[in-house]
Amino acid sequence: MGIFPRTSAPQSIALKWAECFRLCGILAAILLVLSCSNRGETAVLWTDRSEFAIYAEYFNSSQDLHKVEVRYFKSPAEELTKTGEFPDIITGSWLKSVSTRAFFTPLDTFFSKNVISRRDFYPRILALGRIDNKQYLLPVAFNIPALVFSRETGALISNPFIIGFEEIKTLGKEHNAETGGTYSRMGFSPVWDDEFLFTAASLFDADFREANPLAWDAAALERAMVYIQSWVNDANTGIQQVEDFSFKYFFEPPVKLVSSGRILFTYMDSSQLFTLAEERRSNLDFRWITEKNTISLSEDAVFYGICPKGKAKKAAAAFTRWFFQPETQRLLLEMSRNMRINETSFGISGGFSAIRGVTEQIFPRFYPNLLGHMPPEEFLSPPNVLPRNWITLKERIILPYLRERIRSANKDDISPLERRISDWSRLNRD
Repeated sequence: MGIFPRTSAPQSIALKWAECFRLCGILAAILLVLSCSNRGETAVLWTDRSEFAIYAEYFNSSQDLHKVEVRYFKSPAEELTKTGEFPDIITGSWLKSVSTRAFFTPLDTFFSKNVISRRDFYPRILALGRIDNKQYLLPVAFNIPALVFSRETGALISNPFIIGFEEIKTLGKEHNAETGGTYSRMGFSPVWDDEFLFTAASLFDADFREANPLAWDAAALERAMVYIQSWVNDANTGIQQVEDFSFKYFFEPPVKLVSSGRILFTYMDSSQLFTLAEERRSNLDFRWITEKNTISLSEDAVFYGICPKGKAKKAAAAFTRWFFQPETQRLLLEMSRNMRINETSFGISGGFSAIRGVTEQIFPRFYPNLLGHMPPEEFLSPPNVLPRNWITLKERIILPYLRERIRSANKDDISPLERRISDWSRLNRD
């Protein structure tokens, strides 16, 4: 069995393939020695997260009663709706949609038998897996948008945990250096990263959510776009200056531009931040991006469900009990560090663990940069339920619209978001 790459990762895919296969080969050799006895039933697990292949092998080697076999799909949720096959377990992003919720069985018995404790989870993230007052999905992992800067810059920032848009804009503007309209330094521009634009829209309560196929608060989205345009015009003196600066200097990675002082801030999520090479991360600091006491979690949070039509119920239950124990996740983090998997995959399944004690107490042992930087729990705001094809919809429609909207002086000059989604839905339906 191979380890498979996370298709959602935007960079270094080939390297991750090679690293994953190398690690799997090492682990398989170890397991061949450790595990020679006969086992009972085998649970099939579908996922879009390569880390679960290693977790399954670890589980298989830890006991002789059950086995878990992992199969990779680019979109497990879509696969459920297209084939007549059913796994025993499915874990990944975009699982809670109208078209997929019928494929899961309630997991409340794990709570009632005190096998897994509700209190162990972040409550608002756990609630996202509830449907009609039943717990159909358990949260596994999530990521947080962060603003990254050099350690020296940390002294300028007012809060040790978080930073808001106004402070980013003010400090960024103060860092600017320009002569005759040409910038040699630019603190920060929100148009440098489309994901930052999306984070801004989310924190302005654009409220993207599953409908037919998508709904949102148009007035809130427009407020976000107007705010960002004003930011660009005020702190960057216009989009053309940003484009000129970017063309001149962004042939180097943003992290290197931060280290050199060419820019003050760059944007990335927690998964990207904690898989930076140690020699780069050691000179960096960060804050979680916040507005109105809200940290908007990345939409690709990982959830976990059991299919009622699966054939290996005992094995699926055993793996579930094992995986959601804090001690198990500590062991997985330790294995990840020892095998250097943490150089390409952050934390548990590529993110912070949804088990609160693991993230708050165990993660800082493996990621010392988190000491004094843990996000305030009450600020964490999970995303809405999104369509199973959200990643495609976002990449092809939402982000291009945000990018064009910011660069257009008149919103009437570009095709409205409603029309773009309508056209896209019609073409995909046909």
